[in-house]
Formats: sequence, structure tokens, C-alpha cells
Amino acid sequence: MKKNIIAPIVLLILFGSFCSAQTSITEDFKPSTLNQPGKDYPQVNSQGYVRFRIEAPLAQTVTVTLGGKGGTKLTKAEDGSWTGTTDIAMDEGFHYYHLTVDGGVFNDPGALNFYGSVRWESGIEIPAHDQDFYELKNVPHGNVQQILFPSKSTGTSRRAFVYTPPNYYKDQSERYPVLYLQHGWGEDETAWSNQGHANLIMDNLIAEGKIKPFIIVMTYGMTNEVKFGKIKEFDITPFQTVLVDELIPYVDASFRTIATQTSRAMAGLSMGGMETHTITLNKPDVFAYWALLSGGIYKADEIKDKSKVKLIFISCGSRENPDGVKKSVEDLKSAGFNAVSYVSENTAHEFLTWRRSLYQLAPLLFK
Repeated sequence: MKKNIIAPIVLLILFGSFCSAQTSITEDFKPSTLNQPGKDYPQVNSQGYVRFRIEAPLAQTVTVTLGGKGGTKLTKAEDGSWTGTTDIAMDEGFHYYHLTVDGGVFNDPGALNFYGSVRWESGIEIPAHDQDFYELKNVPHGNVQQILFPSKSTGTSRRAFVYTPPNYYKDQSERYPVLYLQHGWGEDETAWSNQGHANLIMDNLIAEGKIKPFIIVMTYGMTNEVKFGKIKEFDITPFQTVLVDELIPYVDASFRTIATQTSRAMAGLSMGGMETHTITLNKPDVFAYWALLSGGIYKADEIKDKSKVKLIFISCGSRENPDGVKKSVEDLKSAGFNAVSYVSENTAHEFLTWRRSLYQLAPLLFK
């Protein structure tokens, strides 16, 4: 009889302690590093919880779509402001979010905006334990510049951003390899610089002597014409023409590139990985280094000429498909390819996965 009484009590105590531990939030909140100038909210604490404060005195309901099931419902105070804290700690790194105020979707006036989800969204940064590799440091910096290149196939001038290494304008005799780096669905050519910190990752790697400097070109992948969930309907042909027949010749003519297949790489995250997968298989004479970042896998029997491929790099977050990534790379190695896998710990389909992936990829390129 005692056993029957004591056991449930012990379980209840343990469960209560577990719940208490799960919901105990440390009150060390600080303004997000991505806040608008002079704005105190949103705030992030040392555990990764996010706290919001929104001025909307006439609103009836305010919800933040960031983490948690159904988002974070804010509570109205007497002064007309709305406050609330996420019910879960967020993964380290960058996240998009937005507000829903009385049924309308808005950005947070306190936060900077980033292009994602086919619109400008609010952004927040959860400090990462390994963020040193993408931090802004007192090292020589490269340049990210906008270019406008003619596109006969689309009848327009199109935009790309080009990262050139720190010494590019000092030593006019040196020429550089090029990485063509693609964004994901819902994003555009600003993503890898703004959300991904690709330029800072490169600057830091170059300053530490860990990589051979190279140029990065980031352009719009024409992916947002396809609705989310209908990726199979995406036709690669128009973008392949823009990239291979128009952008690459323009870059080679406008910058000091090494305009050869062995000095050219293509990589992409998510749907940009799908683009990379298709174009590299279609155009093996153009790119020698191939990389998919949460963007699927390669199979050995897809690749017609092994001699054309110098490196295959495949990565994902540990909360995605790590076993599939590792197996695909092992299969490629068995087939004689130089293949490398990377899994970002404790991340999913998000920018910290892709920042880490670029950091691992860059030193492997153009060897």
C-alpha cells in the first residue's frame, strides 16, 4: 500500500521539479544586436529566450510569430504597450519574425528588417557560443559592392553583390577564383551578406591565414516565382541562362578573376542548393567545386565525368537530415570522389547552419 502511495508522490515531485526547471527564465535580458538605433526591445537573455514590447494602445490582440506553437501572445499593460516572452529558448543565431496585430501582419518597429519569406521581415540574433568566426573584428576588410549586369534573356538589368577580398584594390596584378553563392527560397541576393555575414566570415578567415582569398558573387536565384511547397515546379532553365551565359561572363570581364573551370565554385543553401545541384550537373565544364548547404545530396551515378569535380561538400543542421548527408558523402567517397560532409550541431534549417557551413567550406575551395 505504501508503495502505491509513495510512487505517485515521488513522480509528482520529480515532474514538478522538471516543469519548474523548464520554465525558469533568467532575468538578464539585453537589447538584441539587431534592434533599430535607440530601441530597447526586443531583448534576448542568456538562455535564448526573447522578450518583446510593442506600442499598440488601440490593438485588441498582438502575437509574435517566432518560435513556440502558435507564436507568442503578448499581454496588454495599462500604458497601452504589449509585452511577452517566448515560451521556448531559441536556437543560437539569426531568426526571422513578424507581428500579427488584430489580424494584420506587420514588422516590429524596434527591429531591423531582412528580406526573407518573400517579404522584408524583422530579424533577431541569438548570441552563439561560437560566433567569433562571423563577428566584426579589427582586421582588414573586403568590399561588398552592388553590380547591375545586362540580361538579354530576361530583357532587364539584373542585380548581384560581389565580395572582393581586402587586398583586391591594392595589388592590381593578382587574379582570384570565384564562388557563386546562392540564397534560399523567399530570400534574395542580399541574404548572404546581411543574414549570413559571408563577408565577415571571409575577412576573418583571410586575416587568420586559413584560406586562399577568393571572390564571392551573390545574385537573385529567381526562386520566389515558385510558391513555398511547390519546389518541384521550379524550372531551372531561365536562371541557368542568367547565371552561366550572362552573369559569369560579366563578372569575368569586370573583375580580375581566374576565368577557368578549376577556379570556379557554386554553392547554395536550401533551394539555392537545389539550383546548385541541377546547374553543376548540367554544366560540369563551368564549375569544379560543388556545395549543397541544407540543399539535398549528390549521387555518384548522377555525375557523368568524375574528372571534372574537384570537391563535393554537403552539409546540414543536426536537426535536419545528418544521417542522409553522411551516407551520401560516404557513398561518393566509395565511388572515388573528393567529398566532405559537415553537420552543424544543435541547429536546423537556419542561418547559423549555413554560416557554419560556409566557414567549413571556404578553406576547402580552390586547393
